[in-house]
Amino acid sequence: MTVGTNSSPGAGTTAGRPVPPGPCARTGGPADAVPPVHPSDALRGVPPQGAPRGAVLGAGAGLTGEGLAFGIDPDCLPDGLVVADATGHVICFNRAAARMTATDPSEALGTRIERALPLEDLEGRRWWALTDPYGGLATRRGQPERNLLLPGGREVLVSASYVRTHPTGPLRRLVVTLRGTEARRRTERSHAELIATVAHELRSPLTSVKGFTATLLAKWERFTDDQKRLMLETVDADANRVTRLIAELLDISRIDSGRLEVRRQPVDIATAVGRHVQALTANGQDPERFLVSVSRPLPDLWADPDKIDQILGNLLENAVRHGEGTVTIGVSPHEKGTAVTVTDEGPGIPEESMGRVFTRFWRGSKRGGTGLGLYIVKGIVEAHGGTITVGRGPGGGAEFRFILPVSAPAYLTQ
Repeated sequence: MTVGTNSSPGAGTTAGRPVPPGPCARTGGPADAVPPVHPSDALRGVPPQGAPRGAVLGAGAGLTGEGLAFGIDPDCLPDGLVVADATGHVICFNRAAARMTATDPSEALGTRIERALPLEDLEGRRWWALTDPYGGLATRRGQPERNLLLPGGREVLVSASYVRTHPTGPLRRLVVTLRGTEARRRTERSHAELIATVAHELRSPLTSVKGFTATLLAKWERFTDDQKRLMLETVDADANRVTRLIAELLDISRIDSGRLEVRRQPVDIATAVGRHVQALTANGQDPERFLVSVSRPLPDLWADPDKIDQILGNLLENAVRHGEGTVTIGVSPHEKGTAVTVTDEGPGIPEESMGRVFTRFWRGSKRGGTGLGLYIVKGIVEAHGGTITVGRGPGGGAEFRFILPVSAPAYLTQ
């Protein structure tokens, strides 16, 4: 910290509280006596006892060697922190703030807040003139986070807190935090992409449903029974597609909010695998394409049967759609529970893409689907307390492996 010199006899305590020892930076030479500051006062910008009026705290915000109450120095904070005193002069300018604003802390300390941190709103108006923290209503507690512009047009998220001696008293400290906009931009892009994907995926089946139903209603008597059946089967399939998409969106919402519920029941994972393989062969896949290997005895598996069906359905569908050759499904005991491996003999997943496989909207080399399936699979596996990995199989294709741990039934965990 940087403070005015003082040799107050009460320098060892602040408001009757002991102060942990520690080195402090000084404005003068070694002879300057720098009284220590209590950690909780440091964050609020309270000068040490006996310090002259308007004393300036440096980039470290007047911290002792112990830092704040939890040992945190403002320079260790990931967000920018700027603190101004009762006169509007900067007393703290941490490293993150210096990095975001490209300003040397030594130049910012001691200057007026509006000069050290010149901010404009998105319409080009000076933010400090608009908000007037040191004037206006004394009941204000701060400013909510908003997008503002630094010199040069760089956008940052800024919020401010007004520290007063009492609720309607004069402003004693102005605390400003700065955050980059990159994370918010990524979230906005993700939401926009989700909306675009949903709109695209819904448009095709709904157009089909609307077209076939309108045709049947207008010309019912002109079609043969076989033609009517074909149209109704198409409508049914498209309705199922819409239902599945809506279910995926609900699952994503639950996964993101941590509200995905798992109702554990006894599950025969080998039988579940066989059921999915039969469904694929019934839909036209060659039975010779699938190889199921089960190593017994398997531990008892308590899981959500519907969620397990979602996992297997997504993994097998991906293997059939994007892979080639034989699809091998292996079920075996594992030291942590039960392991299931799904391997194909296709081109596999490029090494540089493996870290993105379980993210939203990731798709393989072939277009198709929403790109949400593997993201949901990962969320379901983790909701069961398990893990899922992706790699390269013995034949060079993709290999997905998930492990479900030994667990208890729902009535014992609630």
